[in-house]
Amino acid sequence: MRKPSRLVSVVAIMSVCLMSLVWGAPPASAQRRPEMQILSDAETDHIIRKMARPIFQAAGIDPDSVQILLINDPTVNAFVAGGQNIFIHTGLLLDVDNADQLLGVIAHETGHIAGGHLVRGAEAMDNAFLASLLGMGLGIAGGLASRNAGAGAAGVMLGQHLAERNYLSFSRTQEASADQAGLSFLEQSGISAKGMETFLEKLGVNDPLMNDRDAGYRLTHPLTRERIDAVRAFVARSRYSNTKLPSATEDDLRRVQAKLYGYLDPRGALVRYKANDPSPAARYGRAYAYFRQGDVKQATPLVDGLIADEPKNPYLYEMKGDLMLQTGRAPDAVAPYRKAVEMAGSEAGTIRVSLAHALLEQHDPRLADEALKNLQIAAKGKAQSAFLWRLTAQAWSMKKNDGMVAYATAEEALARGDMPMAKAQAERAEKLLPAGSPGWLRAQDIRGQTGGAGDDKPSR
Repeated sequence: MRKPSRLVSVVAIMSVCLMSLVWGAPPASAQRRPEMQILSDAETDHIIRKMARPIFQAAGIDPDSVQILLINDPTVNAFVAGGQNIFIHTGLLLDVDNADQLLGVIAHETGHIAGGHLVRGAEAMDNAFLASLLGMGLGIAGGLASRNAGAGAAGVMLGQHLAERNYLSFSRTQEASADQAGLSFLEQSGISAKGMETFLEKLGVNDPLMNDRDAGYRLTHPLTRERIDAVRAFVARSRYSNTKLPSATEDDLRRVQAKLYGYLDPRGALVRYKANDPSPAARYGRAYAYFRQGDVKQATPLVDGLIADEPKNPYLYEMKGDLMLQTGRAPDAVAPYRKAVEMAGSEAGTIRVSLAHALLEQHDPRLADEALKNLQIAAKGKAQSAFLWRLTAQAWSMKKNDGMVAYATAEEALARGDMPMAKAQAERAEKLLPAGSPGWLRAQDIRGQTGGAGDDKPSR
């Protein structure tokens, strides 16, 4: 079993209705291709979440309840969908000039969440969107290093039904309201609002000939003179307009951008990040680019050098593990993954999936228990995915527990949206597992979710 791309996610054909708030254009890709790829990376999520935490707290929102998801799409865009879920396009993340601009976008989207704009339009939305999306395994193990972009059960696609949905165009009043709320959250957090101002200017609000990637923003969320003037007026009177974010925050953003460049455009990244540039971001970009090109000889010393400089960074050990695993050296991947799990603590869910994969790749039944322990911990958090459940089934198979294999296979099928398979495997698990056991009870839940709860078996 080969691991899916480390910056990938879950195959999911979504047949639910999407209601969203768009920061930029409705993605042109949604008009040109039937899929939108959700990318997942533990370090990227950690960095953006850490940056945005003060904004969520200022809005009275539990930071841990907000999902931040990355869409592989070159358009400059961000939106909120299905509740407290902020989707950011790679195009936007790579386009921002600094962390202030990214936080300006996040503050605006948080303004929509706090303002209840989605709730007011709930008649137009299938509220199953979030549950279905997460059930499909959105939180798959992340990381950017894998060369295996061929996905398999974990290769995420939001399908044609999602891509064909029109993005909701909110009123100018709601857009202005989200701006003002976002500005207030920035002020309460002691963060300069100049980022919001300059990013709006980057969208070309004063240029009558906006380019293709930005034109949709004007159509769906018109950047009125009043809006931009209001943001400028706020910046002019804010106490924090000249406040700079810590240099470490800017460095983190540069690192995330370098990883994305290395993943999305390896050849371009090697041109962008010169070999004579010793900065961590440049070395990140080159390391991921070489890895994506399969040049392990060039990637390995870069990774080792980064670890030597930052021995307490769990994501560098994760990258080392990726390098070993994806080049057929699963036993050598275990130690760096274990180190990454130890250091990342409660945020190690996706890394635990990687560790379990490295253990199971050795086909040694003695390692099945450690793999299961890590998978079970990951399954309790945001790392659930079809791939996680496939690994779980593999581990139970090594332990020769057919009932739990059936249960884990049912979970995998449910995550992939294969309801007939999920129902069949759940029914098989019920027959094989002890009545009342956790797996048996969950199998009943799955059968109920797939429309099989109407028989004579007791329900949970």
